[in-house]
This record gives sequence, structure tokens and C-alpha cells, in this order.
Amino acid sequence: MLTADIPPNQTIYIKNLNEKIKKEELKRSLYALFSQYGRILDVVALKTPKLRGQAWVVFDELTSASNAFRQMQNFPFYDKPMRIQYAKTKSDCIAKNDGSFVPREKKKKQEEKGDNLAF
Repeated sequence: MLTADIPPNQTIYIKNLNEKIKKEELKRSLYALFSQYGRILDVVALKTPKLRGQAWVVFDELTSASNAFRQMQNFPFYDKPMRIQYAKTKSDCIAKNDGSFVPREKKKKQEEKGDNLAF
């Protein structure tokens, strides 16, 4: 999906982050870096193999997210240029605030692993 296809969102998606940084340090650093653009509701960074090197920063206001999106594009963060785009979907904390939150079903890891075994 191209960046032009994604409408502006209060949540920005950041990729090309340094994978060697510990999760808590990464979240603190992102919060400190992006809080200059407005109030941050949440910073989501995971270290699973599929999601490492990526993070989401949720702003209270769309204008804050837009300013951060424009001004921090390719900003060197831990020796790597950040690639930023708007998140494809609304963040859970935004959905909870505006009343449109619908819980998703969690994936069952153990059952999926057991079904795929072939002997």
C-alpha cells in the first residue's frame, strides 16, 4: 500500500528502526523525541520477529501527528533514518476514546502449531 493511499491518522507508523535497541529504551526514546509535536497517548513497539524494527506513536490530535510525520521523515534515530507513514487503521486507544472500539479475537498459538505438524 502506498503512503498516498493511507488517509491522515492520529497514529503514525515508523519503520527502519534499529533492532538492537531494547524495547523499553526504544519506547522511551520515541516518546521523548515525538512529544515535542503534541500530547502522546501511546507508543507501541514490539520485539517479535515479525514486528521488530517498527513502532506506532499515537497522538491526541491529528495536527500533531501530521507535523511529526512531515518533520521527522528520514530523521537519523540510533544511526538509521526513520521511515514514517500514517497507520493503516485507527489505534485501539483512539477507538476506545471515541466509542468505536471492537475487540479482536486473539490468535491461538498452541492450536495452530499443533494442527500444522505432519509426521
